[in-house]
Amino acid sequence: MRVFRDFDVVGKIKHPVLTIGTFDGVHIGHQKIIQQINTIAKEIKGESVLFTFYPHPRMVLFPEGHGLQLIQTQQEKMDKLAQVGLQNTIVYPFTKSFSRLSALEFVRDFLVNQLHVHTVVIGYDHHFGKNREGSLELLQELGPVYGFNVIEIPAQDIEDVNVSSTKIRNAILSGDFQTANAFLGNYFDFSGTVVKGREIGRKIGFPTANIQIDSDIKIIPADGVYFAITTTPDNKKHFSLLNVGNNPTVNGKCRSIEVYLLDFSGDLYHQTLRVEIVQKIRSEKKFENVQALAEQLKKDEITARNILFNLEH
Repeated sequence: MRVFRDFDVVGKIKHPVLTIGTFDGVHIGHQKIIQQINTIAKEIKGESVLFTFYPHPRMVLFPEGHGLQLIQTQQEKMDKLAQVGLQNTIVYPFTKSFSRLSALEFVRDFLVNQLHVHTVVIGYDHHFGKNREGSLELLQELGPVYGFNVIEIPAQDIEDVNVSSTKIRNAILSGDFQTANAFLGNYFDFSGTVVKGREIGRKIGFPTANIQIDSDIKIIPADGVYFAITTTPDNKKHFSLLNVGNNPTVNGKCRSIEVYLLDFSGDLYHQTLRVEIVQKIRSEKKFENVQALAEQLKKDEITARNILFNLEH
């Protein structure tokens, strides 16, 4: 997949078949749209294109209160878009001045004059441009004038996209990864750097890697213990126990993300780990003492190994 961040070089795309959106999560609804534009592009010997923005428009328009909790970081989104077969992504720098551009100016100056768009694929409820005045109806009016085709994404497909995004976020925040992973079409994942923690897990026989996520808008799962798959920098996968929470048994004051790699020994400090969450094992709980916590962690490990056995058989 080619990624363009400068419109000066976008002219290399042949007969662009384009859709517009944030595509957070690149879930099964988004994947269906990508399949559609890929099919159309193949029929006309063109190329599929997603026009998206960075940073997220709400971060620019509401910097103090955007409240964003995104399913993916920008890099995670780019990786997933490439994985599902999109040919081109235009990541346009979103600014306040760009937000004041009218829908007509956006279509004329960007999609037509610079991109030479062949076909726009868009949902009936998608809006763009200043005051969200751009719509399917406007594109259908402008298409014959500027010489591009407009194809409407069926209402049911759009409903699937909207419902998927909402359900995925709600599921992650509640720890329901059966739902989240089903809509994503893969395991929900995050990456982060291993930093020094309090090393309490090491003292009770469960040395954990304390992970610091670099993005402050990446959605974090509900507090609890999870069965996960951790990928180390050497690209090896390790089945793991993941803990998200405040560690109430040891009077933790800050929320932390810690992962215990089963059957692993080694130094992970300052390395980047990728963690895929398979399912929740239990909610966070305050135990009477550290010994009781250690006993519970042994039970959690047994549960994790049973899950692993079921996955493999």
